[in-house]
Amino acid sequence: MSITAVSVKQLNLYVKSLLEGDSKLAFINVVGEISNFKHHFASGHLYFTLKDDSAAVKCVMFKGNTARLRFVPKDGMKVVCSGRISVFERDGAYQLYAENMAIDGEGDLMAKLEKIKEKLSAEGLFDESRKKRIPAFPEKVAVITSETGAAVRDIFNVIGRRYPLCDILFCPATVQGELASTSLISALDTISHTDADVIIIGRGGGSIEDLWCFNDETLARKIASMAIPVISAVGHETDFTICDFVADLRAPTPSAAAELAVPDIKELKLSVEGFGRRIETGVSEMLLSYDNDLKKITKTRAFLFPYENIAEKRMLMLDSLSDKVKASALKILTAKDAAFRETASRLDALSPLKTMLRGFTVAEKGGKTVNSAEAIGVGDNIILRFYDGKANCTITDKE
Repeated sequence: MSITAVSVKQLNLYVKSLLEGDSKLAFINVVGEISNFKHHFASGHLYFTLKDDSAAVKCVMFKGNTARLRFVPKDGMKVVCSGRISVFERDGAYQLYAENMAIDGEGDLMAKLEKIKEKLSAEGLFDESRKKRIPAFPEKVAVITSETGAAVRDIFNVIGRRYPLCDILFCPATVQGELASTSLISALDTISHTDADVIIIGRGGGSIEDLWCFNDETLARKIASMAIPVISAVGHETDFTICDFVADLRAPTPSAAAELAVPDIKELKLSVEGFGRRIETGVSEMLLSYDNDLKKITKTRAFLFPYENIAEKRMLMLDSLSDKVKASALKILTAKDAAFRETASRLDALSPLKTMLRGFTVAEKGGKTVNSAEAIGVGDNIILRFYDGKANCTITDKE
């Protein structure tokens, strides 16, 4: 009787197909404590074991997924890993292929964070339109962070190196724990009564629990109400808090916040030198242009023979004035002639000669015009004037 047997590889492949065919194991969340943690730097993969009080399971997280981690895993850390269950064929051992990893309890905090974020966003606290401009050349930078952390040293070093002309107002505060948000708000209150031009608030990186005080709603509203622009510098580049969204500017790190708060004096010096060179070039070109214009002017007839030019200009001016006088006089004479002709026409119409041409005469007695028969008597001598002469008459009868 022959015995049918399978190879070890076939066995492992079969068990693998069973595990991967189970929908419950296709994506599962497993909570446990990290042990035997190893970071394979050559490949970028993470190898570790998740354990609890009575069991353990091997885990692996490949490089493509480790890039999304918001913290650095280490032994003893309690986490929740999400992924699939399968078999590593070479060893015949099943393991969890983790795709995501979060610190245990972080899921509840993230849900709370999203709720606060939605509330403040709906109120417009994250709108770009309400955010203030960071001054280009601040005279005083206020810094709110822990006095013992690396963040304060980084900020002081960067500002001192980039822009030593700026004063730094350091206001230490608690940046972790239950009293941290109250301490940060108190620091903002203090700085609000100073002449600071910009505020940097933040700390170095950490877990979501470490950074939670920067998600405080009261702190967010305080930042939004500040008259002084605020730069948020909480955690590392991948960390985001409510403070980042409500601040006037978000920096990925405290060092980056210092770089955003002040200009680089070396770059300013280069810019000023560049402006100086451009001004010098512009002035040189302008002077050269003026020199060329002057040379052209010195070759003109007006420059070489000024008196002749003045005489010609004077003659032209006199001719122009003469023409204007003539035109003005002609205009006046024409108007006067028209007025004279109109007056003569009216006088002519009223002339007694016009009447006498129609057969009328004018009677005169003693050099005075006789207007009535009552003014003469029989035997009086009168003169009758006609349009072409006169006649002496004696009155012989009167009616």
